[in-house]
Amino acid sequence: MVAEPGGPEDQKPQSDEARSAFVPPAGVGRPAGPPEEDHPTSEFALPAGLPTEPQGSGSGPGSGSASGSGSGSDTIGSAFAPPRTYSARESPPAFTPAHGIPMVRLTKEAPWQDRMRTMLRMPVAERPAPEPVQKHDDVGPAVPRVLDLTLRIGELLLAGGEGAEDVEAAMFAVTRSYGLDRCEPTVTFTLLSISHQPSLVDDPVTASRTVRRRGTDYTRLAAVFRLIDDITHEDVEVSLEEAYRRLAEIRRNRHPYPGWVLTLAGGGLAGAASVLVGGNALVFVVAAVGAMLGDRLAWLCAGRGLPEFYQFVVAAMPPAALGVALTLTHSTAVRPSAVITGGLFALLPGRALVAGVQDGLTGYYITAAARLLEVMYFFIGIVTGVLLVLYLGLQLGGQLNPEARFVIHDRPVVQILASMALCFAFAILLQQERSTVLAVTLNGGVAWVIYGAMARTAGISPVAATAVAAGLVGLFGQLLSRYRYTSSLPFITAAIGPLLPGSATYFGLLGVAQNRLDQGLASLSAAVATALAIAIGVNLGSEISRLFMRVPGAVGGANRRAAKRTRGF
Repeated sequence: MVAEPGGPEDQKPQSDEARSAFVPPAGVGRPAGPPEEDHPTSEFALPAGLPTEPQGSGSGPGSGSASGSGSGSDTIGSAFAPPRTYSARESPPAFTPAHGIPMVRLTKEAPWQDRMRTMLRMPVAERPAPEPVQKHDDVGPAVPRVLDLTLRIGELLLAGGEGAEDVEAAMFAVTRSYGLDRCEPTVTFTLLSISHQPSLVDDPVTASRTVRRRGTDYTRLAAVFRLIDDITHEDVEVSLEEAYRRLAEIRRNRHPYPGWVLTLAGGGLAGAASVLVGGNALVFVVAAVGAMLGDRLAWLCAGRGLPEFYQFVVAAMPPAALGVALTLTHSTAVRPSAVITGGLFALLPGRALVAGVQDGLTGYYITAAARLLEVMYFFIGIVTGVLLVLYLGLQLGGQLNPEARFVIHDRPVVQILASMALCFAFAILLQQERSTVLAVTLNGGVAWVIYGAMARTAGISPVAATAVAAGLVGLFGQLLSRYRYTSSLPFITAAIGPLLPGSATYFGLLGVAQNRLDQGLASLSAAVATALAIAIGVNLGSEISRLFMRVPGAVGGANRRAAKRTRGF
């Protein structure tokens, strides 16, 4: 018997691969209509079941009611219709003033630092459109290359010790000069990132770079500032290829001073600091020898890959050891306290402290916290090295007297010369350009004169006198940097050297070593207060200097926006 086609014998079950995944299984009924997902509706359409607004209701912008007047119905009106309780006569004052928002035009005569800082401190919606300074082809600037160049420049600035706001201003200046709008740079302690939004519908382009190593070379820092100044200048054409070439030359450039000169400068700094606190010529020589031994030991540890904390521990031990050795000889010609204090002057991280406080005052709290934590580790390293040696000296019978404070003789000329020598040696340690060494030396001498006149002649608190002197250092340094269109750090950092709290730090450590915690902690607290006075004074002087400059902003009397983001809430 032959089965007919289509009979039961011819109907074989189909495999799972032959059935569509969207076909309902056997036994499940098909929906009455097409699924709702196949016919998407506008998200502004009213859902099914909601009552619509009557045709006769006045729902336009000029009507007095939105919907259903008098009936209390919950009909939906236009989003642009005013509510029923709105009255034009009792309307609140408009947020936008009647004459409109004042337009901001950046004066091109002002330095690029002030112009870019002004734009960073204003809302994104109020920033003026960029005016490309450097030329590019018709296609537009190469966005990845511009962002990469910007990150490389920011890396050199951040590694050189610049504040976070100045680094962001430099990155913002580079991107705007090459025609990139809507760029947002972000700077933290070790990470730089920048994001570029081509348009409101395109995906943003973001790049980042990590700062692995930091070094002090203010000659390189000044060269980077000159490159940025040329990029932002209309009369100087700097293509991307030329900017990359100059940046590579800056990276390959050798330090202006060899290693043995830096070692001698460290010894000269310690010797000048010992004379500043009352030492004589013999104290100068002993303090210089101790500082040079500490510097060479620190370089040896750095060559072996030890962290910077241990380098500070090792560098602080030779000056303290020489001071303890002098106490064991019972020599009256040399003051051990002056020797140890001079060695501490060469190690105190004044540059990092000023940068950390500056970042905190300008609103970069994460970077400020990281910098201050770094300063704390360095300070703990110095404390550890000095305390180990002092404790060993006390066990050997060394007569160290924390009550014997420095008796400063009336030697104003010698102390002024010593402060200037300290600034000169500090400037060499910071690898400054030879053309800036004289200016920072004079700036440091003026700061010491102001401090001596206030603290010793007028009897004012040393902390207050330090703050005023540091403020003048920041004021003069900022004005000199604007005159030369460069960074302010080469004119400020070395000039605060004579104001560092070396003696208070030493006597605090000695009190802790001798188990006199009250006196030791009081002296250490005075050292911390002095350090903060230096940092705040430098930042305040820099901000005051900008009051004398032309505000790069402001048509219609708009003032410069402050750096503070909040009011405490």
